[in-house]
Amino acid sequence: MNKIKNLMLGLATLILCAAVTACSKDDKENNSANGGANEPASRFEQYQQAVNNIVNSQKRSDKVILLVAFGSTWEQAYDTFDKVIDDYKKDLRFQGWDVFLSFSSAICINNARAGENVAPKDFYDPEHFLTAIGKAGYKKIVVQSLQVIPGEEYRRVRDSYVKDFMNNRNGDFTDAYMKSIDRQVAIGTPLMAEESDAQTLATTLNDEPDVQAAVQQGIVAFMGHGNPVGYDYYGGNIRYLQLEKYLRAIPTVGQNYYVGTVDMADTYAENVLEHIAGGTFTYQVGSLAETVTYPTNNATQAQLFVLMSIAGDHAHNDMADPEDPESWFSLFNAAGITTKAEETNFTEICWKNYDPTQEGYIPGLAERSAVRALWMKHTWNAIMTLGTDKALSTPTTEPAE
Repeated sequence: MNKIKNLMLGLATLILCAAVTACSKDDKENNSANGGANEPASRFEQYQQAVNNIVNSQKRSDKVILLVAFGSTWEQAYDTFDKVIDDYKKDLRFQGWDVFLSFSSAICINNARAGENVAPKDFYDPEHFLTAIGKAGYKKIVVQSLQVIPGEEYRRVRDSYVKDFMNNRNGDFTDAYMKSIDRQVAIGTPLMAEESDAQTLATTLNDEPDVQAAVQQGIVAFMGHGNPVGYDYYGGNIRYLQLEKYLRAIPTVGQNYYVGTVDMADTYAENVLEHIAGGTFTYQVGSLAETVTYPTNNATQAQLFVLMSIAGDHAHNDMADPEDPESWFSLFNAAGITTKAEETNFTEICWKNYDPTQEGYIPGLAERSAVRALWMKHTWNAIMTLGTDKALSTPTTEPAE
């Protein structure tokens, strides 16, 4: 199921990217969700104007934080993102900073606008937001990735959206403005950008009351996303193995922790079940090789948690769908382990319309205040680089060779 879904998504993405590449910047058509590859410039201008209006109407200062998520079409995810924004606005460290949210996925933007799952809602991509931010004259800009690992989506944020903005690719800004933001733009890194972040996240997750209660009773398996083999950008996939290593090193309960992914070879649900059964496994992740020995775990029950910022399609379908024989929930239960993918004791629920009398709950990482604090720390670290050589430079300020 996962491989077929991933293949279909990959083909759809390739088709979308091909259509995008065929569009000329001169025609003001780009790789964002602007309605189609052959639309006239007026449609592009209308799309950009919509983002300009959002930024201009909410501009309160000359400092801005642009949050970048992959996106979703689930109401629970929308409410989670609202909570993230609210936390940023309430945090004293970010007082005086305007905060906006963008989606990097054109598919999510289009489907959200079409009203998939819930009422139609408009989201916009980072490129158009950065253009609007520049046109609004912001003097300090931080782009914060809400990704979990430094994978494909983070690469797009860093090496496409932000780089194009800093290079003034479309000629939207004057040289004077570009010079004014030299070393005044920075990127906040993903949740597990470094191995030390994986160690911190392991401690944070183990301290969560619902996770702690579950691991005391039996197996806890986290389902991340991952990148396909051959697309391990910045070594991001190794973070999952590192997270598992640090979780399993926790005294008393650590041996009940497992981490797997939807999209990374050797860590599918079937592989996690092999780890539970016990054995020694060697993984080649990019240029790094990891050999892990798992003792046999005879626990008879398990709790699944999603290791993604929000609980969307992957969480509800790939992980929790009881009607899909290839979901993690079904595979674990078929292996003789009584498994739950939902829970009833999570206390930080973001979904405004959630009815606890009707169903269980699947919390995304960004619904956990302690995990949101980790992303916010990355934002603060990025802010601390502004005005230094660690911030981003613009070509207009670089000395001539």
